[in-house]
Amino acid sequence: MSNNVLDSFSLKGKKAIVVGGAGDLGIAMVEALAQAGAQTIIIDYDKRAFDLSKNLKKDGLSVEAIQADVSIKSEIDNSYKKALEVLGGKLDILVNSAGIQRRYSSENFPDDEWSKVIAVNLDATFHYCKLAGNTMLEQGGGKIINIASLMSFLGGITIPAYAASKGGVGQLTKALSNDWASRGICVNAIAPGYMDTQLNTALINDKKRTEEVFMRVPMKRWGTGDDLKGLIVFLASAASDYITGTIIPVDGGYLGR
Repeated sequence: MSNNVLDSFSLKGKKAIVVGGAGDLGIAMVEALAQAGAQTIIIDYDKRAFDLSKNLKKDGLSVEAIQADVSIKSEIDNSYKKALEVLGGKLDILVNSAGIQRRYSSENFPDDEWSKVIAVNLDATFHYCKLAGNTMLEQGGGKIINIASLMSFLGGITIPAYAASKGGVGQLTKALSNDWASRGICVNAIAPGYMDTQLNTALINDKKRTEEVFMRVPMKRWGTGDDLKGLIVFLASAASDYITGTIIPVDGGYLGR
């Protein structure tokens, strides 16, 4: 066995699924996992997942795409089954990155929009974790990485469903870790801060809100998908084998302010 610490970050020969891999942050994480050596399956409703797969294949990386609406339980089940077949029945890494955002005042938040946000952000995360957990328990281990948010710690403004869903993702991560850590599965979460993504278009286009945000972000910039690449590889690799049940902020220093 090599004593080179960098070898512990390699994902060569590993099998990965990234749910929501065609999203702004998901794309970067798919790239990182594939570049580190993992055969990677993207599950996403957005058809640009197929373009991403084709482009990464041109770079010699092993990436396939499966389309699914993760707000529908049957499509979650079917997409996982298809992904596992492509991966030869083995799964080492699951990343739950699917997420949507809706903004309304709390007193006027539509019931159907609440249900959509919870279904995609929280319910789908649990269902994929449960499916992957059963596969990994049979194998004797694996890595699950959920994408939480600063709103796992904070309440935000006009986003009660999103805040509730991401708070739930944080607690779900801890609960699953407690249940599975002794059986070889590490379950962690990444909590991105204010990121330059489509979810935050309204904030980014609002000069006043941007100034307010930057007053709390010591780095004085929006985060990007590239800021998650190192951490996703770390949490997916043997380098993090004694880390589980954590929610790690990637927020430019926001929470430390």
